[in-house]
This record gives sequence, C-alpha cells and structure tokens, in this order.
Amino acid sequence: MIRLIAMRELRSLLSMPSTWFVLAALQFIFAWFFLARLEAFLEVQPQLAQLANPPGVTITVAAPLFNTAALLLMMLVPMFTMRLIAEERRNQTLTLLLSAPLSEVHIVLGKFAGLLMFLLLLITTLPLMIGTLALGTHLDLGLLAANCIGLALLTASFIALGLYISALTSQPVIAAIGALAVLAGLWLADIGASDAHSLWHQFSPLYHFQNFNAGLLDSRDAVFFLLFTTVFLLLTIKRLHNNRIYG
Repeated sequence: MIRLIAMRELRSLLSMPSTWFVLAALQFIFAWFFLARLEAFLEVQPQLAQLANPPGVTITVAAPLFNTAALLLMMLVPMFTMRLIAEERRNQTLTLLLSAPLSEVHIVLGKFAGLLMFLLLLITTLPLMIGTLALGTHLDLGLLAANCIGLALLTASFIALGLYISALTSQPVIAAIGALAVLAGLWLADIGASDAHSLWHQFSPLYHFQNFNAGLLDSRDAVFFLLFTTVFLLLTIKRLHNNRIYG
C-alpha cells in the first residue's frame, strides 16, 4: 500500500506543469552555479598548481555546488510538502483517504516516499553534472559520495518536517510558509550562535550537513537525520490518527 500511495504522489507531481517549471528553473540555477565555480577554478588553477597540496576540483567546485543545493532545497521542499496533506484537507479528500482501509502509517510513509523519490531523481543531476569533469581531471569519489548521502538525508528531514506542518492546516500556503519559517529559523539560529558548542547548532539540519559537505561521514550526523525524520513522521502519523478518531 505504501508503494501504491508513493506512486500516486509521484504521478501527481509529474502531471503538474508547475513541477516542470520549478525543475527547469532549478536545473538552470545548478548549471549556472556549476559553470561559474568551474570558471573561477580554472582562473586560479595556475596559482593552485604552485602549492604543495592544492585543493582539487571536487572540493572547489562540487562541494560548494552541493552546499548551494542544500540551501535551495530548504526553500523548495516546503513548496512541495504544502500540498501533501493540507491540500487533501482543503479539497475534503482527506476524509475519504482516512475512511479507506489504509492505516495512518501507510498514508504518511507513502506520501513521504513519493516526494522523496521525486526529489532524489532531481538531485541525481548534481553528481551527473560533476561526473563530466572526470573526462579531464581526477575526482574525489569519497567526497562526492559523502555529499550525495548527506544531501539525501537532508532532503528526507526537510520532507518529514514539511509533511508534519502540512498535516496541521487546511491551507497549503500556510503550510509552506510555516515549514519554511521553521527551517529558516533553525538555520538562522545555527549561523547566529556565537558559541561553537551552542545547542542551536545541534538542532539545525544544515549544520549536520556540513560534515558530509566536507567529506566526513560522522555517525552522529547520520543519527541526527534519522531521528529528526522519524520524529516528524511519527508526529504526522499521530496527527492523522487524531483526525480519524475525532474527525
């Protein structure tokens, strides 16, 4: 049942013209930033060649590209999660969905998986774009893999939070603004904390992505993303359970 709901959400996303417009705009931004970073790298390459251990193209081009993608996803994901449950509630189809022989777990995980598959397909263009550089230079595959894993975990955490906010309201726009406000608030609290050991750092998904962005696979960061995603999925399931019982 989870697979059926996920495929339904995926087909729904791909059938909307606005989805293709957002995809085209995002790919343009990725390509523009990629070419800009590559041009800057080529300009300073003669100076870098004089260093004993110069940074490679992966750390100077790929890592900043993934970092930019993380920030863009923070703003983009709420635009997709806002319709997952809030729109169902506004169109009065959530009642029909809850009356179907489906558990809240199936509904939540299906919608989560559908959007996650869609966004993972979207971000696969990043390693494909960077992979073209392998034709003329050496790539740090470890750093590239760490960024891909980190970005996938970050995307999952964004979707889980956005899905919960979407379950709290019947207005998709409010759901989008609410999810973006929470994510941006955590990010601003992180960069605004002067103390390196501040607890605000620990609550920000983008802070935990930085180790992946630097090529470090820290189990603490992976556990944070798994817990963050799980908590908000459980809260969403609890919210839908209350809707089913109390109407």
